[in-house]
Amino acid sequence: MKGRIVLLDESNGRHAAALMVNGQLEDFLVDPPDGRPGPGAIFRAVVDRQMKGQGGVFVKLPRGRAFLRQAKGLKPGQSLLVQVTGYAEPGKASPVTPKLLFKSRYAIVTPDAPGLNLSRTIRDDQERDRLLEVAHDAMQGATDGIGLILRSACAGVEGTVIAEDIAAVRGLAERVLKDSSGAPELLLDAPDAHLQAWRDWAQPEPDQVIRVQGAFAEHGVDEAIEALSGPALLPGGGALWIEPTRALVAVDVNTGPDSSPAAGLKANIAAARDLPRQLRLRGLGGQVVVDFAPMPAKDRGQLEQVLRAAFRADAVDTNLVGWTTMGNYELQRKRERLPLSEGLAS
Repeated sequence: MKGRIVLLDESNGRHAAALMVNGQLEDFLVDPPDGRPGPGAIFRAVVDRQMKGQGGVFVKLPRGRAFLRQAKGLKPGQSLLVQVTGYAEPGKASPVTPKLLFKSRYAIVTPDAPGLNLSRTIRDDQERDRLLEVAHDAMQGATDGIGLILRSACAGVEGTVIAEDIAAVRGLAERVLKDSSGAPELLLDAPDAHLQAWRDWAQPEPDQVIRVQGAFAEHGVDEAIEALSGPALLPGGGALWIEPTRALVAVDVNTGPDSSPAAGLKANIAAARDLPRQLRLRGLGGQVVVDFAPMPAKDRGQLEQVLRAAFRADAVDTNLVGWTTMGNYELQRKRERLPLSEGLAS
């Protein structure tokens, strides 16, 4: 199955979406099984109590509470708007921020960050001028302090389509921003898997969008998901073992039957290129420690270049920390998805 194909189906009765590129599963989204707030949800929250020593504060939500790191100037009982930034680890409060973002397919409205900006991937000067003119017209009369970012998917899209998208997300933002006082309340739910796929998989434009029950089984998604329960196979017979623990995600690179002097570097490069996709599909974040296959220390620079390029193309924020004294490689990844095992739970 060639091309970039978006598949919209269900998993255990919940919305799910898969992105296949030339027959390989590149991304997978599924609604959480327990109704917990997902990234993007916006709440009116009430400040609970400061957490001395942790540099943050707990805030009350309609159900449960969340943890806000930016606590300066906040007082118990104060109401404010917050947005969920990721999924909480078991037993911990959801992470939230007061810096709200309202995302659509073509635009991001940024309260308290005025100005008009374009994605840096749009480089053509004539196209940038056209899009800025569309944005300027669409933002006329906007609430003071509201800014706009046009996403990369805008390139080549008719101006009226972009303007309608901006108007919709701007209107949503302005309605939510007016509702900042009162008891804890959910003001904007997180996008479900189908909406998120439509919003975030727009660039490059999909060659096909398939929305039928049974699409996952017919197009190999179910088989690809099942394969994620084991190691990822690498070219040349090596394998990439990924094992989440409570404290961190442990990754081990195995060269397989190849015992040549170059086997270690070859396996490590293949693993580095596939690691972002594997972590994304498995929904894993937090601290990640990679035990690469043995290789000469002089080859570390080449491997790091491959790692940086691979994670630069990944949508999930990841900080490449570097090598430990034991020769492992550490990185820190945002927990913006549920682990696949939890997401697929019935």
